Amino acid sequence: MNIKYQIFISSTYEDLKAEREQVIKAVLEMGHIPVGMEMFSAADAEQWAIIQRQIDDCDYYAVI
Repeated sequence: MNIKYQIFISSTYEDLKAEREQVIKAVLEMGHIPVGMEMFSAADAEQWAIIQRQIDDCDYYAVI
């Protein structure tokens, strides 16, 4: 059985960009699915609702 987990990766962006890239790479190498804030626009309440649903749908939430 090959289970793929969806992992939301969260951190401040600019100062931890290299670290985020390493975590995303590791998640992909393990065969899982990385998801992060940079994939969404946080422009308004509707976008935040979409982001929150995405977080709720993830199996894990990793904070850097």
